[in-house]
Amino acid sequence: MELRTLRYFVAVAEELHFGRAATRLHMSQPPLSRAIKHLEAEVGSPLFVRSPTGVALTAVGSVLLDEARALLDHADRVRVRVSAAAGVASLTIGILGDGTDPGVARMAAAYRRSRPGIDIRIRETDLTDPTCGLRAGTVDVALTRAPFDERALTVRALRTDPVGVVLRADDPLARRDGLRLAELSDRRWFQFPQDTDPLWQSYWNGGRPREGPVVRAVQECLHAVLWNGTVGLAPLGHDLPAQLAVVPLVDMPPSRVVAVWNEGDTNPLIRSFIEIATTAYRR
Repeated sequence: MELRTLRYFVAVAEELHFGRAATRLHMSQPPLSRAIKHLEAEVGSPLFVRSPTGVALTAVGSVLLDEARALLDHADRVRVRVSAAAGVASLTIGILGDGTDPGVARMAAAYRRSRPGIDIRIRETDLTDPTCGLRAGTVDVALTRAPFDERALTVRALRTDPVGVVLRADDPLARRDGLRLAELSDRRWFQFPQDTDPLWQSYWNGGRPREGPVVRAVQECLHAVLWNGTVGLAPLGHDLPAQLAVVPLVDMPPSRVVAVWNEGDTNPLIRSFIEIATTAYRR
């Protein structure tokens, strides 16, 4: 069994859908289906029960999934140990300036348990760079939020969060259970600097041009609301000062938490990082 085929199998087993697995693997579905059929022929038993809505693991498939994960994990460890023999194995992670996300803490704990010998370097960036230094070449992989220009990048979705509008606690709208973007059309919104990714800027401005103060960091956004009554958007579930309130936006698409790396980068540390992140963020 080739490691590549086992990675294909694990992707299908985790997604329980050939289409989603093909998207995750950045390949088309026909060659993925052929690879799984060849693997089933090699094993001598079906690995999946197929249906129009997806697939389910057979008993044999469940056994192979456990073994495949162990084999792939061991293969990654071998590569890491060989790299470490040539020097200190390290991974630089870019993180958006959003330290309240509990997923980051779970990810860190899971990675320490699984890869204790890796030297992790963290680079936190402000809100003007949604790829957290990836395009500049200062990080190997980024934990961030979409949307942004994804050209030449590989993106793995980890979680989606509903979004709300951040208001001063004494704002009349702060007492509402939900709001629509149209109800905020007369408000000033915070802006990012002009060279910020336009897709990123548009999302956090509710999909249309706005006017308001320029900010670069989360704390600047919060102070813009506190001092000026500026409208700001934020994922729900994050801690805010008592003077602020967040009201869900009922017509705002959710914010996607993603892991991103440069397309074609074959660093095994990135691959193991992505696999651990996918599991940690699904809890």
